[in-house]
Amino acid sequence: MSQPESNEDDPEIDRINLRISRSFLDVVDATWRERGFNSRSEFIRYALRDSVNHPEGAGFWKDIAISETQFSEGDGVPSEAIKSRYGTDDE
Repeated sequence: MSQPESNEDDPEIDRINLRISRSFLDVVDATWRERGFNSRSEFIRYALRDSVNHPEGAGFWKDIAISETQFSEGDGVPSEAIKSRYGTDDE
């Protein structure tokens, strides 16, 4: 990530740049819409706050990052395995 940029409208808010694969961005976009967030930024802020406030869940985000790397290298973990491990099966 790059250094934060200051926001002239609100000196308490900084803008950051984040680089992720297009395929993962597509998943992020679908997720924030499905969960009723107003924007991608709102969803990402929520996810970051949740990660900071509940560090015991950080393993989940680490596994997501590892899966993203594996996916981009042509090797991945099926979504069913992730859902089963974390009990997030929507059915």
